[in-house]
Amino acid sequence: MFERLYPKEWADSTYNIDFERFYEEGFRGIIFDIDNTLVPHGADADARAIELFKRLKDIGYDVCLLSNNKKARVKRFNKDVNVNYIFKAQKPYSRNYYAAAMKMHISVKSVICVGDQLFTDIYGGNLAGIYTILVNPINRHEEIQIVLKRLLEKFVLHFYKKKLKAEHKSWPGRKFTG
Repeated sequence: MFERLYPKEWADSTYNIDFERFYEEGFRGIIFDIDNTLVPHGADADARAIELFKRLKDIGYDVCLLSNNKKARVKRFNKDVNVNYIFKAQKPYSRNYYAAAMKMHISVKSVICVGDQLFTDIYGGNLAGIYTILVNPINRHEEIQIVLKRLLEKFVLHFYKKKLKAEHKSWPGRKFTG
């Protein structure tokens, strides 16, 4: 029923994803949302984010930030990580997911999208045919419009968890036995 909103994987944090494994599987590009995916909402790149981007570049990835934020916000975050970026991306529309892949000179089939929101990051990535990874938000204190979307996300995630349970898979913080 909600399959277009379901991520391919779900991780506790961006910083717990095994990016080396994905590189071995043939992925070459990563699209990241910024706020609550890499840093708390509105924060600059911190030491952890800077180290992650250095690690990803060392592995061999091309990276692109894809944000619905204004240019000043995205540019401020990017000054310390120095990757491609697209601001005012109008997620979930797939147009800028394709544009991000083009900026990285990579087919969407070789790209991973990492984000914290189902209705923007994950849905848009899925529409573009990109491998999507949902991460738990870094900070629970969010703008009111996002808080309202989180309530709808809980409803969708209820069905996603049931699907995972039926497939004997797990999601962050919970394991199934049997």
